[in-house]
This record gives sequence, C-alpha cells and structure tokens, in this order.
Amino acid sequence: MTKKILRGMLLGLILGSLINNFASHIPWVQDYLVMGLFHVLGAMFISMLKMLVVPLVTFSLICGVAGIGDIGKLGRVGGKAFAYYMITTALAISMAIGLASLFSPGEGFELAGAAGSSFVAPEAPPLTQVLIDLIPSNPVAAYAEGNMLQIIFFTILFASCMLMVGKAAAPLIDLAERMNEVMMQVVNVVMFLAPLGVFALMAKTFALQGIDLIIPMLGYFGVLVLALLLHATGTLMLLLRIFGKVNPIMFMKKMQTAQVFAFSTSSSNATIPVTLQTVEKRLGVDESIASFTVPFGATINMDGTAIMQGVATVFIANVYGVDLGLTGYLTVIGMSVLASIGTAGVPGVGLIMLAMVFNQVGLPVEGIALIIGVDRLLDMIRTAVNITGDAAVSTMIARSENGLDMYVFNNPDAGIVTDIDLASKPEKEKEVY
Repeated sequence: MTKKILRGMLLGLILGSLINNFASHIPWVQDYLVMGLFHVLGAMFISMLKMLVVPLVTFSLICGVAGIGDIGKLGRVGGKAFAYYMITTALAISMAIGLASLFSPGEGFELAGAAGSSFVAPEAPPLTQVLIDLIPSNPVAAYAEGNMLQIIFFTILFASCMLMVGKAAAPLIDLAERMNEVMMQVVNVVMFLAPLGVFALMAKTFALQGIDLIIPMLGYFGVLVLALLLHATGTLMLLLRIFGKVNPIMFMKKMQTAQVFAFSTSSSNATIPVTLQTVEKRLGVDESIASFTVPFGATINMDGTAIMQGVATVFIANVYGVDLGLTGYLTVIGMSVLASIGTAGVPGVGLIMLAMVFNQVGLPVEGIALIIGVDRLLDMIRTAVNITGDAAVSTMIARSENGLDMYVFNNPDAGIVTDIDLASKPEKEKEVY
C-alpha cells in the first residue's frame, strides 16, 4: 500500500506538471480531465475521509473507556496513564506548532485561481464560547452536525456511565467493540482506494499550480520529521529520565523491534502484541500495568498524529494566507489533545482527524490535498513515535508503582524475541479489549 500510494503521488505529480506546462491552454483537458475526472475522484475521496469521522470517533472512544474494565480502575494507574498521555500529547503539538511557526513552511506560497481567492476565513469564536460549546445541549444535533468537540465530550461521559452501570451495559459495550471492528474495516476499504484518490488530488493540484508546489511540500515534510524526531528522542526521553529514573539509551535500544514493526504497519493496534511483549519482557514492566497502559495508549495516545496536526495546520494556514492568531493555535492544541482520545490506531486516520481540526479553526478541508501525497510515509514515522510514547509512559507509571524490574530493564539480552506469532491475538489482549 505504501508503494502504491507513493506511485500514485508521483504519477499525479508528473501528469499534473505536464498538463500545467504543455496542456493548460487546451480547453477539453481542463474541463474534462482536470476539473472533471481528477476533481470528481479527489472530491469523492475527501468526502469518504470525512464520512468516517463521527462513527469512528464514537466507537473507538467507547472501546477505549471500556478497556479500563470498571470505574474503580480509574484510580491511580488509570489517572496517571490518562494524565501522562494528555501531557505528552499537549507537549508534542505545542512543540510542533512552535517549530512550524519558526520555520514557516508554505509561507509566501499563493494558490492560483479560485481556490485561493474565494476562501475567506470565518471569524474565530472567543475562547469562552468554545468552552461553553464543549457541552452539547442536544447530543443528537451534535452528531447530526458533526460537532466533534461536543461528540467527544458526550461519548466519554456516556462510556464512563456504561462502566458505572456494570453488567446491564455489557451488551452495549460488546456492540460498540463489534462496531469498532467494522469501522476499522471501513477505514481499510477507504484507504485501499487511497492510491487512486492521491493520484487524482495530486494531478489536479499540480495541473493548476505547477511543479513549484513541491517546494512548500518539502518544507512541510522536513519540519514534520524534525518535530517527530525531537519529540521521540528529546521530550519523551527527558520525561523518562526525570519521572522514570531510567537510562533513555537502554530504553531506545530495547524498543527498536517494536518501532520497526510500527513503522512497517503504520498501525498502533497491529503493533500491540509486539509492544506488549517488549514492555513486559524487554523493559521489565509488571504485566498488570502493561496490559492496561499499552492498549489504553494505543487508543488515546497519538503524539505523532498531534504533531502532524500542528505542523499541517500552520502549513495550510500559511499557504492560504490565514492568520490563526494565539486563540487559533490554542484551539488547535485543545482540539488535538481531545481528538487523540478518539483516534484509532489504524493507517490514515490522522487525515480524518486533521479534517476535524481544519473545520474547527476555519481552514479549508481541501487543503489536505496538498499534504496527503506524502502522508503515508509520514504516517509510518508517526506510528513509531506513538508506540514509543506508549512504552515510555508505561515505564514511568511502573516505576512510580514499584512495578518495574530494574534487573530486566538493565539487562541488554533480557526478553529478546526470536519468534513471535503476530497472526493471532493472545487471550490476554482480548480480555483487555
């Protein structure tokens, strides 16, 4: 899939650039190919991404909260895990926005034609109104209108009350888990069409803009990779050293296998068996802690996705000439932290959440077309950062709860895996979900 998406991106770039240079004056090419076929296919793919947002967030959130087991477990370990994941996500996107503002990828680039001139940024609501609007007066209306802040708030409240009810809510939780699996498959189906969608989006964009568009895209790519690397090797390791009181270098060495697997699958959920085995056997985290924090983190801890949302928001704002201001950036930070709770660990979901953030701050969702071509490779890096954060938080919590075996952690050869069956889920993981 990665190769197919990259091929689609490259073919779209080449064909679009050729049209821009040699066929921009031919009416039928512009009417039937660029604004016809390419426009329709690209718009349909963007609509499919937006279509998944509400059901995916709802079922993923319910499964994440239900994974706690019962409301009593929202005590020390649950509270610490939630706090650590939210803090690392907030730090990740804050650093991303800071770096993006410093390097300003996309600045000075102006979209040609109607796409750039017709867009007018709506006036941002005051922060007080944002806080008031967080709570839906009518949840049904919130779902119908796709108001993600209200949907996230209501779903977390509803899922928490399901745990409080106990056995009576068990069928609902089971239904949510089944629906979540179905939605995961829907995402897979949509992403199967990604190469064609990426090709159409890139071809239309470069046919209208020309090869010069590659310059701000390279800037976006470079800033995002820099932010991801700094967070994984800097922010997380500093927190691990301060709160976990362990050697970050040893930690990174033992995480290599899980990181490579996460990079290759682009899926936090698919990497759960490897992450669990690494955290328990290689790092020495107590099984009772790891079995909760790792799946919980795969559901709500999306540092890499939050970084992408921060850099992409600044990039698209620069491209469209929109000044978000301090309130806009704070809204992006808050939205990304909340959205990370409902982001499922499957390939491509970051783009779905990005559409939600764009809508909230008044940026055109169509701007995703500028970055979607390189997003698959970046998604692989983001996933490796995400599972690194899951393991780091698990280690820090285990250390604070006296659940970390320091002999295992400091032993370079402890828990080395020579053969692991990734095709089947262990029963323990099924019980966690």
